[in-house]
Amino acid sequence: MSHFYSEQHRQLQDQNDTRKLADKLEQIIIENQINEQHQPFIESRDFFFLTTIDHRGYPTCSYKGGNPGIVRVIDPQTLCFPSYDGNGMFLSMGNILANTKIGMLFIDFETPHRVRVQGDAVIQSDDPLLSEYPGAEMIVRVKISEIFINCPRYVHRMQRIESSKYVPQAEMETPATQWKRIDALQDVLPSCDRGLTEKLGGTITPEEYGAMIMNGKG
Repeated sequence: MSHFYSEQHRQLQDQNDTRKLADKLEQIIIENQINEQHQPFIESRDFFFLTTIDHRGYPTCSYKGGNPGIVRVIDPQTLCFPSYDGNGMFLSMGNILANTKIGMLFIDFETPHRVRVQGDAVIQSDDPLLSEYPGAEMIVRVKISEIFINCPRYVHRMQRIESSKYVPQAEMETPATQWKRIDALQDVLPSCDRGLTEKLGGTITPEEYGAMIMNGKG
């Protein structure tokens, strides 16, 4: 009896005569630990997509970028990744505190290739790996439930241009983000960001920030 498929999955499989195919694919590709193909691919990525579940049951999908190796393999059933400074909403991290179930999607748009991970995550603000991720505020450790390669048929082939200048680097000051200049946010910025706006050239309107985003200057 498969625990991977729900009654609703089975309903659609039966409607489309793919139940046997689905069962065979589960047997062939679904694993509960990282194999020799998964590890080098995962650890070569400089971004991934993270899904978490909020308090209302809605999935939250986030892009997580960093240096190559942003996600590390700790052991065959454990991954870890850093949480960097964001917009102060803590959507992904807050969701994990309430519901440990997460999904991760790793994609290579140039090859193309992709790997999916599902597991349970915990956040640690005093994790010893913090020192190995400059600029990280927390470390997330993920216990893997399922990991599998996904068909890349519909992955568009795209070429990487450059890394984000905002990714923290060892012994380098990370540039300040422009959205903290928005005038409507000045009275609610955390104390560590007070005075930042003046250094960046003064306040801007939400519309001006939107224009910067559209021009790739956000």
